[in-house]
Amino acid sequence: MGLIITLILVGILLIIAEIILIPGIFLTGLIGLASLVASCFVGWEQYGQTGGIITIIINIVLLSLFLVLALRSKTWRKLSLSTNIDSKSNLSPIEKGINVGMEGLTLTRLAPMGKVLIGTQSVEAISTDGIIDPQSLVEVTLLADNKIYVKLK
Repeated sequence: MGLIITLILVGILLIIAEIILIPGIFLTGLIGLASLVASCFVGWEQYGQTGGIITIIINIVLLSLFLVLALRSKTWRKLSLSTNIDSKSNLSPIEKGINVGMEGLTLTRLAPMGKVLIGTQSVEAISTDGIIDPQSLVEVTLLADNKIYVKLK
């Protein structure tokens, strides 16, 4: 009797694992199905026709019950991520409060791109005057395609 119960439990767990945890492998589900079939054969051999039919009915009822419980929406809500991401990764220069004519200080060398401190914001900027050394005073000349163009002041 213990072997039949073990085969049924292993079969059901492997089939549920195939559906939920490792879909697409097929081997896990196949082994689980083989375990359920083996439990029916063992039940038939040890307890005759009545034991085999009872084992088949128990397999069908338990597998149906576990599948219904595993596929309920409440089960998936507990396992799924329910947070929403509403932040932006890259604000435009205008959204950052940067406008044409503002002055800034280069933090790194602009060759032709580098970091510029405009107001309190450290932003990436492109030089229109070629290479500009660090700690140089620059002025914003153009805002295009979310890029900031600067020249020496």
